[in-house]
Amino acid sequence: MKLILMGAPGAGKGTQAEILSELLGIPTISTGNILRAAVKEGTPVGLRAKALIEAGSLVPDEVIIGIVAERLAHKDCQNGYILDGVPRTLGQAASLEAAGIGIDKVIDLEVSDEAIEKRMTGRRTCADCSATFHVDFNPPRVEGICDHCGGRLTIRKDDMPETVRHRLQVYHAETEPLLNYYGERGLLAKVDGSRSLEETTEAIKAALEI
Repeated sequence: MKLILMGAPGAGKGTQAEILSELLGIPTISTGNILRAAVKEGTPVGLRAKALIEAGSLVPDEVIIGIVAERLAHKDCQNGYILDGVPRTLGQAASLEAAGIGIDKVIDLEVSDEAIEKRMTGRRTCADCSATFHVDFNPPRVEGICDHCGGRLTIRKDDMPETVRHRLQVYHAETEPLLNYYGERGLLAKVDGSRSLEETTEAIKAALEI
């Protein structure tokens, strides 16, 4: 099964991708991870990406898609894969199609901006051991102190309210148009991602008929 997981930042894509990867026995292809791996391994596309990054330039779509194509050629992707973080734009979606990268289903995790802001701005991360907590859903035993190592809990820059709002604006402007793109191709399934982790997983399984 060849899947794309979509949804705004904080919608739970990474968590659900891990669950589906284990359930289906297929790898999750995270753009950030494979970009770093390609640069480290010194693949042809990785070397090009490294030069762009070091020059302070954005990595263009054709390089991103090239790195994805390199990764999907590995043996562990023969029975399928889960794409997380790509495509982000209509241009990337068209490039995936042009590169012959097939997709069976696109799952969109729908969560309101208000709920995402609450999820992300409430996160607290230990400065020492990187353990994560949430002021509402998973609070530490002592406010501001890590349960595991006693380190100080901090708010990551990514979880600051203004950063979260900016990331949501970018998502709505650049990535949300993909819903129509895949909807018109009959590949899109929308899932309510605001429910519990288990309920969301069950809804995804129902959408995939597994």
